[in-house]
Amino acid sequence: MMPSLAIVIVNYNTRDLLRDCLRSIAAGALRCAPDIWVVDNASSDGSAAMVRGEFPHVGLIASAHNGGYAYANNLALREILGWTTNAGGARYIVPSHIVPPRTTNSEESTIENQSSNQKSKIKNQKSDYVLLLNSDTAVPPGALDGLIDYLEAHPDVGACGPKLLLADGSLDLACRRSFPTPAVAFYRIVGLSRLFPRSPRFGRYNMTFRDPDVETEVDAVVGACMLVRASVVREVGLLDEAFFMYGEDLDWAYRIKQYGWRIMYVPSVTVHHYKRASSRQRPFRSIRAFHGAMRVFHRRHYAATTPAALNLLIEAGITLKEAWSLGSNLIRPAATRRVD
Repeated sequence: MMPSLAIVIVNYNTRDLLRDCLRSIAAGALRCAPDIWVVDNASSDGSAAMVRGEFPHVGLIASAHNGGYAYANNLALREILGWTTNAGGARYIVPSHIVPPRTTNSEESTIENQSSNQKSKIKNQKSDYVLLLNSDTAVPPGALDGLIDYLEAHPDVGACGPKLLLADGSLDLACRRSFPTPAVAFYRIVGLSRLFPRSPRFGRYNMTFRDPDVETEVDAVVGACMLVRASVVREVGLLDEAFFMYGEDLDWAYRIKQYGWRIMYVPSVTVHHYKRASSRQRPFRSIRAFHGAMRVFHRRHYAATTPAALNLLIEAGITLKEAWSLGSNLIRPAATRRVD
């Protein structure tokens, strides 16, 4: 039987890019008909209206507030996995190790454009794979089939991601990563990773010492395009909403690996990523969220086993890096501001 796919796209004020993304999926001629969900994080640019009018087959969840990337993805993941009911404000039914349940509140979010196929899939919980996809991506024909084929052929792999190319054709370095251990974090904070990108020691985070065209087992791929087995999501739980923006994909990957699954970077599949479309709109809030995610990840996974002095050094380094990023962006033209 042909595997089934559910796609979750979180959107915040990227209407035109979202339209192009949805069109690229439609033009991709997937072997299966994917269930597509757009979660709009209270955009003010007419994104939700565009989806309603131009893509009536797409499930639309319109959130009344911007709860962050993990929050928005989880709204759709609960629907896809059947961990919610929408009648009478019933609570989401989820295992105890999952992100705490939320009540379905019409003031918080509304579900629209839900097709009969999606309703049937939710009722029977039949999705085999879940794809997290950014609204600022474009999916070439065959790309999603290629990722599904890879997981079908490698039953010990729980998640995978493609080679992501930026608008200028360069590699999106986030598409293959190692976990930011205290050592790796230190190399990034002090700039050694930038000075020595070809070093297996200093270039570990973005794996810049490896050929980008070589298939590689990694600690994490990026949530901009991340295919995960639905069974793995049921096993490890939803994205951690302590991460507002950034870091939630690293944390998810960390938990996936804890359960014994492998994660693979698959460069035979290419997807285009027009990066920072949302973060550029609020660069200073995004900078704070980026560095806040670094703190949360370290405290959650490494602080307990790291000497106190090193923890202090890492926390201080993150704070200094955040201050430098905020300061340098103040003097940059708005169009060139960046998070990292």
